[in-house]
Amino acid sequence: MRKDIPSPRVEGVAMAVVREPDAQGDTGWFVYLVNENDFALENVLISSRGYGELAGETRRTSEMRHFLDRLEPRSWARIERIMEELFGLNNQYWLSFYAHRQLHDKKYIFLPESIQEANFTTLPLMKVRGVMIQ
Repeated sequence: MRKDIPSPRVEGVAMAVVREPDAQGDTGWFVYLVNENDFALENVLISSRGYGELAGETRRTSEMRHFLDRLEPRSWARIERIMEELFGLNNQYWLSFYAHRQLHDKKYIFLPESIQEANFTTLPLMKVRGVMIQ
């Protein structure tokens, strides 16, 4: 049954974590959705949660859901702020969207301790440094 449902490949879409000032000027970490494609993403739903072990104790964060009507071609959107204390967990972002009247979905997982300056790269389109998963 499930094998009969087409699952189009997600390309040109990434999740990124960037350290930058917030509205009050304090530095914080923010998660972005980046669309490098020449077409818009519509009805975008992102579900985020953290899970894993910290200091020998199993931890799990609340699940958050975010919705965007549309993400224009070759653009990005700030999704949420992420606290540095959660970098020791798996931080999962499950993305679903419509493109060309087809439903697409993909899971992005920032592994424990992967969000750090040693893993920074220059993010396309945004022209800032951060950690990105495609």
